[in-house]
Amino acid sequence: MTFPELYLKKNEDRRLRQGHLWVFSNEIDCTLSPLEQFSPGERVILKDASKKELGIAYINPHSLICARLLTRKTNISISKRFFTDRLQTALSLREQLFDAPFYRWVFGESDGLPGLVIDRYGDVLCVQITTAGMDALKPLLFDALIELVSPKTIFLKNALSLREMENLPQTDEIAYGTLPESIFIEENQAQFQIDLEHGQKTGWFFDHRNSRAKLASLCKDKTVLDVFSYAGAWGIPAALNQATHVTAVDSSQPALDQLGVNAGLNGVADKVTAIRQDAFDFLKQCRDQNQHFDIIVLDPPALIKRKKDFKNGYQAYQQLNRLALQLVNKNGILISASCSHHLQRENLHEILRSSARHIDRHLTVFAQEGQGADHPIHPAMAETNYLKTFFCSVSPSL
Repeated sequence: MTFPELYLKKNEDRRLRQGHLWVFSNEIDCTLSPLEQFSPGERVILKDASKKELGIAYINPHSLICARLLTRKTNISISKRFFTDRLQTALSLREQLFDAPFYRWVFGESDGLPGLVIDRYGDVLCVQITTAGMDALKPLLFDALIELVSPKTIFLKNALSLREMENLPQTDEIAYGTLPESIFIEENQAQFQIDLEHGQKTGWFFDHRNSRAKLASLCKDKTVLDVFSYAGAWGIPAALNQATHVTAVDSSQPALDQLGVNAGLNGVADKVTAIRQDAFDFLKQCRDQNQHFDIIVLDPPALIKRKKDFKNGYQAYQQLNRLALQLVNKNGILISASCSHHLQRENLHEILRSSARHIDRHLTVFAQEGQGADHPIHPAMAETNYLKTFFCSVSPSL
């Protein structure tokens, strides 16, 4: 099949040759390849300024990330076989890493499938497609998924704002099979029920599993505050590992309802108290009431979604950590995380340093974690390295 050609300006191929997979709209030679001649989702042959082929990409002329590279080989077909090969490679890694089929099977560019995320809940697959190029390839993708693992269900979780940027409909739907009444997973020796239809993002956050296991190992005979608790992935393993009590705070009642179900499922309902409240308001209330905890977990949603939001988001992270530090018992632990790509690890490190000094606490970092192995990092794409977690010991000022 012959694809139209997309040309880059001089020297704009350097990042791609170093391994990156994105082309930005200002890198394109619009004289040789006017953007208006392309349709969203169309596949193109990507060429440098000297007209050397760089690979096959798909394009959206209306997006800042204008093209995403699918393959550096221009002589292969983007067929079901293409998807089967990429999916099998990703699956082989996960099967080496995990004993049970509960993981992120596809993590976009890191698995060579830009614009695609797949979470696996046993024989139920939750698929999220964020680009017009990948959306156009859905039939090939679904055929490959069915061939590889014979799922009972493929659920498209596409009601997300990223699709709006690509002029795609924001709808959730069952693409294949039927959705079971209940979906269960195992993580860190705990059982969880997943609400795929109404849950946040793809229904579960596999990325923090290592950090949550580390928390579980620390909480014997401790009181734990789990802020932004969602459905209990941090708090319930803590309760199972002999925490004396877990206070779970979230602003979403459906999330807390699911947490209640999961606490009952694991036999720790008597150890877990769920509170529906804004996190900042709750922390201020605890400070005013002189309430303290042995371990506090801060796992907020991304507070910096765009680069232009950095200043306000940074201040929000700072306020959150300062408030939490005031509530940690003597010789307690603060676990502070950020999933905002725009907040670098160094930024969160500085927030913790300055916050501890601001309220006169001695803080040391005894462990650092990142995203789980089912969220592999592409070494040429900093965008894939987004999760950072600090485990901090907190004591009175020296």
